[in-house]
Amino acid sequence: MNYTYFDLAKMIDHSLLNPTLTEADLDAGCRLALAYDVASVCIMPYALKRCADLLRGSTVKASTTIGFPHGGNTTAIKQAEAERAIADGCEELDMVVNISQVLSGKWDFVRADIKGVIDVAHAAGQKVKVIFENCYLKDEHKIELCRICSELRADWVKTSTGYGTGGATHDDLRLMREHAAPHVQVKAAGGVRDLDGLLAVRELGVSRCGASRTKDMLDDCRRRLNLPAIAVSEKAAVAGY
Repeated sequence: MNYTYFDLAKMIDHSLLNPTLTEADLDAGCRLALAYDVASVCIMPYALKRCADLLRGSTVKASTTIGFPHGGNTTAIKQAEAERAIADGCEELDMVVNISQVLSGKWDFVRADIKGVIDVAHAAGQKVKVIFENCYLKDEHKIELCRICSELRADWVKTSTGYGTGGATHDDLRLMREHAAPHVQVKAAGGVRDLDGLLAVRELGVSRCGASRTKDMLDDCRRRLNLPAIAVSEKAAVAGY
């Protein structure tokens, strides 16, 4: 096996975005992420401050969404969301492009919209994942978004919100890795539900993966590596991401 537990755990952004999750579910999800030492918790914005408090002192980052899930907020509102998120302890911001403007070919608007959030985040020393929502786009849209994100030095390009009509596909991940600059990482979201799926996208050059089935994937990883099980009392929250 050409991976360690740490390699795979630090690929996972544990998703807590399902709108039906209760406060108890969100707290349990944060504690589960801590126990499994994943890369980050991506949580609903209102719960971010609590999440950041729970994760403080760990290697698990607090993250949240901007313009989620449709990307239709004005740029000024997206920037305000980013500022609030950073004030609440956010280290990674997952922003949705304006899908309507992408499909309309309004690339100057799209570029300015993405830049507005990246500028806020990078000025504070934090990172941005730019969500394309590929299920609604043609390849030429995805390629142009990769070009723009490369120019603006986005930290990741990301396939999906998990709330569109489809999630990450291998074809899209190959396309994004090919057309994004080397300094831009690729994140898969939606559809990676088991360890073999995680390993498959890793082989395509993916460095992060949004997941709600974190416990199942990493328990399987530990079994395959003959590592002891991680004991957690909280049931993993199912976020549907």
